[in-house]
Amino acid sequence: MRIYYANDRFISSRSAGTRLFLGAYQGSRILRLPVIYATVAAMICECTLRVRTYECDSYGHVNNANYLNYLEYARYEFLKSIGFDYPAVIAAGYGVYVARIEIDYKLPATVDEDLIIRSNPVKKGAVSGIIAQTILRGDDEIASAEVTWAFVDSRGRPTKIPPQWDVSGLYPS
Repeated sequence: MRIYYANDRFISSRSAGTRLFLGAYQGSRILRLPVIYATVAAMICECTLRVRTYECDSYGHVNNANYLNYLEYARYEFLKSIGFDYPAVIAAGYGVYVARIEIDYKLPATVDEDLIIRSNPVKKGAVSGIIAQTILRGDDEIASAEVTWAFVDSRGRPTKIPPQWDVSGLYPS
């Protein structure tokens, strides 16, 4: 369960945001009241990594190509976090291919810096979608990307996602 605090009140979400409660402390007790109306943001997955020496170029900055590895790692973590069983997809003869990556580099990252990568769905169709990703160092945005993906069959051709893998976390809210 994640708990989001706002002053002395909090909103907690269970089951990936499907049930929301508004609560407040009353003495040592917590009152939980169902929220009648709430806008829930799309599922955002956060993961962290530390920049390693071999990922940097002669200027001491992370080589641009390594950002693709960072984004791939974070997308896999995102898929796991929403219950998308990628190993089962592969075992069944399907795949999820990256069709396009649009990336904007904003600031350099250097050795031993801790980076946060946020991933969330922004578009979903019958066979493809787009995941927005942001790489942060603290509050500073290092890079942002939009990754277009497609679900493919054993021949590498786009195909409709079977129901068992068409999980709600792939959809933006």
